[in-house]
Amino acid sequence: MFDKILIANRGEIACRVMATARRLGIRTVAVYSDADRDALHVARADEACRIGPPPAVESYLDGKAIIAAALATGAQAVHPGYGFLSENADFAQDCATAGLVFVGPPADAIRAMGSKSEAKALMERASVPLVPGYHGADQDPELLASEAAKIGFPVLIKASAGGGGKGMRVVGSAGDFPAALESARREAASSFGDERVLVEKYLTAPRHIEVQVFADAQGNAVHLFERDCSVQRRHQKVVEEAPAPGMTEERRAEMGAAAVAAAQAIGYQGAGTVEFIAEGDDFYFMEMNTRLQVEHPVTEMITGQDLVEWQLRVASGEALPQSQPDLSISGHAFEVRLYAEDPQRDFLPATGRLHHFETPETSAHLRLDSGVRQGDSVTVYYDPMIAKLIVWDHDRASALTRLQGALAATHVVGVTTNTAFLHAVASHPAFAAGGVDTGFIERYAEDLLPASEPLDDAVLALAALAEISAVEGEACGKAAASGDARSPWFRTDGWRLNGDTQRRLLFEAEGREFAVDLRYANGSGIEAAMPGGGVLKLRGEWREDGSLRADLDGRIFSARVVQQGNDFTVFHAGASHLLHLRDPRNPDLTGVDEGGQLTAPMSGKVVEVRVEEGEGVEQGQVLVVLEAMKMEHSITAPQDATVSSVFFSAGDLVEEGAELLSLELKDDVTRD
Repeated sequence: MFDKILIANRGEIACRVMATARRLGIRTVAVYSDADRDALHVARADEACRIGPPPAVESYLDGKAIIAAALATGAQAVHPGYGFLSENADFAQDCATAGLVFVGPPADAIRAMGSKSEAKALMERASVPLVPGYHGADQDPELLASEAAKIGFPVLIKASAGGGGKGMRVVGSAGDFPAALESARREAASSFGDERVLVEKYLTAPRHIEVQVFADAQGNAVHLFERDCSVQRRHQKVVEEAPAPGMTEERRAEMGAAAVAAAQAIGYQGAGTVEFIAEGDDFYFMEMNTRLQVEHPVTEMITGQDLVEWQLRVASGEALPQSQPDLSISGHAFEVRLYAEDPQRDFLPATGRLHHFETPETSAHLRLDSGVRQGDSVTVYYDPMIAKLIVWDHDRASALTRLQGALAATHVVGVTTNTAFLHAVASHPAFAAGGVDTGFIERYAEDLLPASEPLDDAVLALAALAEISAVEGEACGKAAASGDARSPWFRTDGWRLNGDTQRRLLFEAEGREFAVDLRYANGSGIEAAMPGGGVLKLRGEWREDGSLRADLDGRIFSARVVQQGNDFTVFHAGASHLLHLRDPRNPDLTGVDEGGQLTAPMSGKVVEVRVEEGEGVEQGQVLVVLEAMKMEHSITAPQDATVSSVFFSAGDLVEEGAELLSLELKDDVTRD
């Protein structure tokens, strides 16, 4: 076994590998960019090396710098994690040339499966069923468009290298194909350094099922059963579970055998995942990922195996720890990916500082894999995943109940997240029934992404209680520091010399204003007149765990309220609500009519500006393309207009809210 390894990655996967290495007594070396100097994976490593500036192409994709760091620190092996260089055959070969063990398959195996086109050709020769499509080497745009027409729309454009939904576009018509191809190629080149694509028939209601495989240098190979990853957005997995619901033993054995055969056909070693698309009674080979997967924890939970330990043992020359008859499934597991993103804005990535980051306690039933902690920032440079929540129980229904509870107890303040959306998915009856496919989110969008509902009185009352407690706490502090802390003038229960007193709290939330009128009644606590006309008696106290124990008209429960200045984030009933307390003495002066301004919905890099000043545009036309977290996002015209000004060019970095260009709207012309 190795004495020291370098982990050529960042975030939660780097921390995950370190946990196993530490348990095995292996020292670890982290690498970091300037943006990650104070990151959690750097803090947890035994030592760390700087490899470059924040952009991944200048740091985590710089194989030479990583190998130099491994040699300088005396590491014997390099673990690539997933993403970045994990499926880069040249990097694997360079490691071997430098005398370092690459914790993954041989370079030839990566090459064989690293190109989706070549992998499909290999599977076709092995008689594994394939989705109809074009997987050839000729990448002429006209040929690709012609092949798409032969296949029949809708089609799916996919990057030949890499995965994770990057470089992937669904195209519904021939007219949309050229722009989609150009965008997919650009995104593929940015993420993987390879712009080649393939084109396939787009199946409308498939399930995404993948099989975990492992092989060693002695010729042994096994599968560790399957995972269902059908719930996706933007072709990226949102929820993963193992085993797949509804999977028969016969189908499991058939898919497992096919996956093992695929691995053995290319002389595979280490961890790999063979992905299939299943629709009805048929299943088709999709691709093979020659690395550890993001969702590997659900396999670990149902098998009781540590797959990173398996990787390290195989890479050091040992045989597989177990044979196929030794492996079995126990219980059911779910994994959800907690992202910094806004589901209500088409899942746009979000950036910001994690002012408050709270998750439930881990146990045999609950696991948390994360690469951040409270106070860290989510930047534009890398994937916006904050953490993975993994739950296990003896059956699917029990595990799902645990997942719902874990999400309800997850509280993040400072950056928009998909927590409430994940809770909605986990709580949906159709998901509980187990009959999901890749169109699940789109099909139930109205349930999973509901329009804003009227703010509940309980949420307003909780924010009011938090504000009252903050004011009283400040007053108590001043009283304790005064010359006479027992003076009645320092009482904080609303007492005044001439009797009752009142206070109005003006909260802003969801674009509306809500007034809560408080009356401190002598001897009977606080009464709150709510916006709807009702009156609640309020009492509350903060508990040692930081929760607010609230009594609202005799209804007693615990909630979480996080205050930042005049902003209150209320976590209640599985949802979070952001309220701003407006001070009438210092009114906001920011309510300016933006008119024809078109602003950046998130921080990122401008990769393309498709219009010029004075150009007429139509509603829905793409004007600017932004890149954030390795994904491209199209900014479209809200209505017919004329471009007045363009403020940025391709390559510029922009902050969220920056004005990209201004438009003279047709309505403005009509009014003039």
